[in-house]
Amino acid sequence: MDSPKRIRSLNVKLARFKEVFPGAAKTDTIDARKILELFTLDRHLPAAKNVLQPVSQHEQVNTILKRLTRRYAQLLKERIVITNRLGADLQAVAPELKALSKRIHNRWFLRLLTLRKDIRMLPRLHASTLEKIPYIRQADREQLRYWQQHAHFGDEIEYVAPMIYEDAVRILELMDKLKALKQQIQDCIPQSPMATLIQTIPGFGPMTSATLAGEIGSIDRFKSEASLALYLGTTTLDNSSGKHQGTKRNQATNRHAKKAITTATALHGMFVEESYDYLQKKKAQGKKPQQAIRALSRHLTRVIWKMIQQNRPYERR
Repeated sequence: MDSPKRIRSLNVKLARFKEVFPGAAKTDTIDARKILELFTLDRHLPAAKNVLQPVSQHEQVNTILKRLTRRYAQLLKERIVITNRLGADLQAVAPELKALSKRIHNRWFLRLLTLRKDIRMLPRLHASTLEKIPYIRQADREQLRYWQQHAHFGDEIEYVAPMIYEDAVRILELMDKLKALKQQIQDCIPQSPMATLIQTIPGFGPMTSATLAGEIGSIDRFKSEASLALYLGTTTLDNSSGKHQGTKRNQATNRHAKKAITTATALHGMFVEESYDYLQKKKAQGKKPQQAIRALSRHLTRVIWKMIQQNRPYERR
């Protein structure tokens, strides 16, 4: 029996093999057949060419966009996790302080939390110090002064206070890094013809366009728009058997690209009247919101395919 470590190693190798030789669908049977074809590639190269699809090299700028957008997504996820943790800690030891800001990641609020390493010192801050907090409004300063006069903390403040300070500092660092990364991504987009074209679609902003261009890499990787749709996760696989007619989710999709095109499609429906009507039509047919968005994203996949193939920007008729 194979050890868990060996199984993980095989899974990693299989994942890399799938990237190099993508297929229309992914099942254990297909994977096993493809691996056997790979092992016999040297002896049966002419036959293997008929069943295996070589992958074209990514454009250099799209490779850069892929790295930058994935890094951005990782840092954004980290910021969300730490922000939620900070909010929970503040709610436990200083709920009135947390109520001063509707959003924990407001810069003025985070700056306030980092003025002292122990938030029990914040009620003693002088008015002149509060005036120097960047981005703070007059109404927020007045509420802050009122809180200073009635501030009290929970019993856990002794060991939670350092955690609050560290998290606030880290969130500010992440916000600066995210801002710099976003600017770097926007500077790269004009160098990528694919990202530039995708960005012309209403609802597809710079981050979405950069993510899709980075994950797609080269349109030559895909034989048809149906293959691209499988990669982007905008279509399902046939799951019919006998008299049963149905579909199943495509598990072998690029999750980064799928998330990007799903989010952009929802925004696209808000900007384009025809797309909005299509979404409403699907919902009237009994489709769930996510199913309606996926159906629209399937149409947009065809549009993206044609745009890149013909090097044409998006046009509304």
